[in-house]
Amino acid sequence: MTARLVVHVQPRARQTEVAGRHGDAIKVRLAAPPVDGAANEELVRFLAEVLGISRSAVRVVSGRTARRKLVEIDGITAAEAASRLQ
Repeated sequence: MTARLVVHVQPRARQTEVAGRHGDAIKVRLAAPPVDGAANEELVRFLAEVLGISRSAVRVVSGRTARRKLVEIDGITAAEAASRLQ
């Protein structure tokens, strides 16, 4: 099973945290800057930590340079991922 989530990121935040909803996406504030993939790495690290899975199970599949990203997460359903991120 693989979950696909739409995530809206806000880089350079004070701390990394889930900030609720942004339309149909989950909004995540990231403490990393959007330089050299640092924000994407922080997003993967944060989602893996919150969901209790390995970093290798989390991938940004589209939107690498955009605020709106599509993330695939192996080993969990979309409903489980969304409820853990609430």
